[in-house]
Amino acid sequence: MTLGDAGPLSAGRPGPVRYDDVMQKITPFLWFDDQAEEAVRHYMSVFGDSRIVDVQRYGEAGPGKAGTVMTVTFELAGQQFIALNGGPHFTFNEAVSLSVDCVTQEEVDELWEKLGAGGEEGQCGWLKDRFGLWWQVNPRKLNELLSDPDPVKAGRVMKAMLQMKKIDIQALVDAYEQ
Repeated sequence: MTLGDAGPLSAGRPGPVRYDDVMQKITPFLWFDDQAEEAVRHYMSVFGDSRIVDVQRYGEAGPGKAGTVMTVTFELAGQQFIALNGGPHFTFNEAVSLSVDCVTQEEVDELWEKLGAGGEEGQCGWLKDRFGLWWQVNPRKLNELLSDPDPVKAGRVMKAMLQMKKIDIQALVDAYEQ
């Protein structure tokens, strides 16, 4: 599928696609300089359950060059996003990140490698991808252990996690069970 092909949005329904049929109430809007297409392709390669919902292009009125991609509405794992080629005026920072729930260490490892390629590792499961967007790659087990009613056990888990970049589930469990 190319970015110009939104895919079978109206499959099983007669008539044109209506935005109220495909838009969620709150949608993260990601501002890129001019890499929205590249970023969307990358994110879709990382998350298997993904699709392009819509592509809009700049017209003669601009501000981008006529015919170039303005926005790409896309889904990753059922969550919609909009990527904008908005120019260099704004950049991502750690104040906003996308948190990914992982069930296994293998999933943590795979997402850490794919999302982090060309980016930078942060502390405590955070990483910045090559487009500057911050992600949290979080195993579900981390929340379970931190939610333990025993503050000593939860504290040991927190202390262990604060020493990590990529989260190591077994190391968290070991700290919990000390």
